[in-house]
Amino acid sequence: MSSELAFMSAVELAQSIRDKKVSSLEATENFFQRIDELDFQLHSYLTLCRDQALADARAADAAVRQGAELGPLHGVPISIKDLETTKGVVTTMGSAIFKDRVPDMDSIVVERVKAAGAIILGKTNTPEFGQSGTTENKLGEPCRNPWNTERTPGGSSGGAAAALAAGLCTLSMGTDGGGSVRIPASFTGLFGIKPTQGRVPRFGGYGRPSANHFSQSGPITRTVADSALLLQVIAGPDTRDITSIREPAPDFSANLGAGVNGMRLAWSSDLGYAAVDAEVVNITKQAAMKFIGLGANMDDAKLKLEDPFETFWNVFSTAAYTSYGHLLEEHRDDLSDIGLMSIEHGQQTTGADMSRAIYEVDRLGRRMEEFFDNFDLLLTPTMAVPAFPIDQRPGVIGGKTVDPFWGFLPFTYPINISGQTAASIPCGYSSDGMPIGLHIIGPKGSEAKVLQACAAFEAANPWAGDRPGVS
Repeated sequence: MSSELAFMSAVELAQSIRDKKVSSLEATENFFQRIDELDFQLHSYLTLCRDQALADARAADAAVRQGAELGPLHGVPISIKDLETTKGVVTTMGSAIFKDRVPDMDSIVVERVKAAGAIILGKTNTPEFGQSGTTENKLGEPCRNPWNTERTPGGSSGGAAAALAAGLCTLSMGTDGGGSVRIPASFTGLFGIKPTQGRVPRFGGYGRPSANHFSQSGPITRTVADSALLLQVIAGPDTRDITSIREPAPDFSANLGAGVNGMRLAWSSDLGYAAVDAEVVNITKQAAMKFIGLGANMDDAKLKLEDPFETFWNVFSTAAYTSYGHLLEEHRDDLSDIGLMSIEHGQQTTGADMSRAIYEVDRLGRRMEEFFDNFDLLLTPTMAVPAFPIDQRPGVIGGKTVDPFWGFLPFTYPINISGQTAASIPCGYSSDGMPIGLHIIGPKGSEAKVLQACAAFEAANPWAGDRPGVS
């Protein structure tokens, strides 16, 4: 197995394939060998597309030899989260109910990834319907963190992050409806960005889809430039998603090297309500203050919000019930505990509850818009704790009692409610060696600025060379 090839950035690999220094087939075969030898420890993949991927890699190499026009991801191996439908490939949505379901269509994201020339290695593990911040389901073993296999990689893009961190793909495609890109990015020492709501069109899937209030597909990568590259491929309007932003996406890579000189940044350790582990606060605050040395201005955010989880949960679970409530009658016993909990909460949410929640969504959105009248970016911890043992969600954080279901992710779901963009960048390690992420939040439409700031931090504090034990 080649570790050098496995951990090569997507930007470098794409150029190397174009320059005929590396073949797509060589890279693809290397990943399948690594998956065969390593993934039994992680369970990051649910389905492998071995035959199709090898055939596509051969075709990609032939296109290079023939001087054909090449897409931006030509020949680059990628993993796809199993919430994205894939034509002709089993798509489970993390549910045992759909363990044998083979769609006859691709999601928009998969269409665009294929059109860009990427090689799909397989579908990565996710909790049922993406309803959880950790990655367990009834399809098999829980997904594990390559930094410590007793720990969770987070969720719901846990398989995407575990595979990438262990060098089992070059890029990973995730989705984020309450933190599901940023949670596993933080827990596994990777970079992940949730785009502005509507930046990446969502279409396709099982069930009876409801309005997409909170979820966006987003990249999980080892470098900021790789995320900019993948985001460029998947972003932009599509009339099949009526919530997609109609304007073309900006050039996300154009200003990656522009730095943060003069940027107005704000720091908050708790947003006014979050219980956070003291070590996490210390490490993330020290990381945030490094931006001062890079030329940015830093102020205390003085942001005191009320915890918006009830608002989030009512909207999120109502969408789950709308899409999957029809499964309750015939498949209740096949549903996971969290999947069932989410669907049933949505079933019990009244019209009045939903009306109040929609009002609170608008209220928080306006509050954050007004906050960003005075700042370019807001920095917080990504997570309240480092990755914890599987099935041991913390009930006490920083000396405060929290709900184990959501207490460990207080910083991520508010940004889904407000529709903004936010990224998690690796910024250090806990005393027991687990990665910790710094949360970089921007106003709507500011992905390019978030990426620019993250690239400046990365240049000063590179993380891509750090590799977990399972790699």
